[in-house]
Amino acid sequence: MCDTMVALPNVTKDGSVLFAKNSDREPNEAHIIKIIPATDYKAGSNVKCTYIEIPQVEHTYAVLLAKPFWIWGAEMGANEHGVVIGNEAVFTKVPYGKEPGLIGMDFLRLALERASDAKGALDTIVLLLEKYSQSGNCSYEHKLYYHNSYLIADRKEAWVLETVGRHWAALKIKDFYSISNALSITNNWDFVSKDLVKVAIERKWCRSKKDFSFSRSYSDYLFTHFSKGRERRECSMAFLKRNKSKINIKSMIKLLRSHGTDSSNWRPDKSLVEWSICMHKGFGPIRTSQSVGSFIAHLSQDGDTYWVTGTSAPCTGIFKPLWIDVDLPNMGPKPNNYFDQSSLWWRHEILHREVMKDYSNRISEYRNERDSLELKWIEVERRLINASKREREAFITETFQIAQDVTEDWIKKIKSSDIKKQNRFYYKFEWQGINSKAKLSL
Repeated sequence: MCDTMVALPNVTKDGSVLFAKNSDREPNEAHIIKIIPATDYKAGSNVKCTYIEIPQVEHTYAVLLAKPFWIWGAEMGANEHGVVIGNEAVFTKVPYGKEPGLIGMDFLRLALERASDAKGALDTIVLLLEKYSQSGNCSYEHKLYYHNSYLIADRKEAWVLETVGRHWAALKIKDFYSISNALSITNNWDFVSKDLVKVAIERKWCRSKKDFSFSRSYSDYLFTHFSKGRERRECSMAFLKRNKSKINIKSMIKLLRSHGTDSSNWRPDKSLVEWSICMHKGFGPIRTSQSVGSFIAHLSQDGDTYWVTGTSAPCTGIFKPLWIDVDLPNMGPKPNNYFDQSSLWWRHEILHREVMKDYSNRISEYRNERDSLELKWIEVERRLINASKREREAFITETFQIAQDVTEDWIKKIKSSDIKKQNRFYYKFEWQGINSKAKLSL
C-alpha cells in the first residue's frame, strides 16, 4: 500500500513542482536506488521486464529508480527530462490477470525510459496497457494481484491515470492531487478508454451513463475498505489544501512522515487496522506492509533535485539529495530480504526497528538533529543546483557519509536508552517473527 502526491507551481512556495511518494511493501523487502544511463539499442531488440520480454525502443532516457530489489520496474522514479511517476495498487471488480505479464512497476519504468514529458508518459502507459494488459504476482513472499493507478508529472503539468485491466481513465491536475490505494476519478476525466462506461452498465455496476462514476462503479469494496486508501487520500489532500501556496520540500517530508491527525500520541502497536501515510507493519492480516522507501522530486526551471531516504520508515530515516547526472554514492551491496550490515537499507533497519520498540520516546533522542541536517542540506542544495558535476557529486557523497555516521551514533544512543512504554505482546511477537525471517537479531 502506498501514497503519492503532487503540488503544481501555482500552489508551491517557490513556483516549482513538488512530487512525493512512500513505497509500502513487505517489511523485509529491501528497497534500492538505481540510476540507469541513457542507452541506444539495435532495431529489433527486446527488453526483459519482471516476467516477460517486449520489444525495446531504439533509445531510452536516463532514469533514477526507487524500487523493490527483485522487480525490474520501479514504484517511483524520474528521468533526465524531469518526468516523475509513482504508482499505487488499486483493487477492483475486474478479475486480475495472474499469468506472468507486465506489472504496474514495469509500466512505470517503461514510461520513464521512453517519454520526454508527462503527457507522453501517460500515452506510453496507455499504449502498452491496451496491447498487453496487466498481470502477474506483485508480491515477493506472498500472492498479491492488483491493478494500478499512476501520478505523472513534469516541470509544467501533472496527470492522474487509473487503470482496471485494459480500461483506464485520465485526469489533468489543476493545483494539487494525491492518490492512494483506491480509485479517485469519478465522472470528471479528460480521457477514458473505449467502452469504459458501457462495460459498467452491462455488468450492472451502474444504471446509466448519467449515473456512472469510475471509482464507485469499478472499485472492489473489501480490499479498498481495509486498505484505508480513501481515508489516507483525504488526509494528504487536506494537508496540501492547508499548506496551499506554502508547500516546499520540508512540507513534503512532513507529509511522508505523517502518522495521522494525532501523530504526537502515535505508537506502532496502537491498532490492528490503522493505516497511515508513513506506514508500519502491525500484527495480523490487515496491516501487512510498511513504507520501505521514500522519494521526493523538486522540479524547477533551474534544475531538478531528488530527495531519498534509501531506507524504510521516513519517520526514522533521513532524506538525502540526488541528481540524475551524478553517480550514486556508495550504499553498500545490493540488499535482498536478508539482513546485511554492510547495506545502507539493512543497516538503517537496526535503528528503525529499535526505535519502534518505544517510538515516541526513542525518536525524540535524535529527531531535532536529523531535521536540522535536512534543513541545512536543502539550503546548500539550492545554492549548488547549477554547480559543476564535481561539486554536486562531492556534496552528495558528503551527505550520505554524514547520514551514515549519525545513524551509527543514533543506534548507540537508542540501544542505551530505556524502554519506557512497552509495545503490546502480540506486536512484539509479530516482529520477532519478521526479524527471524530476515536473520536479524535485535
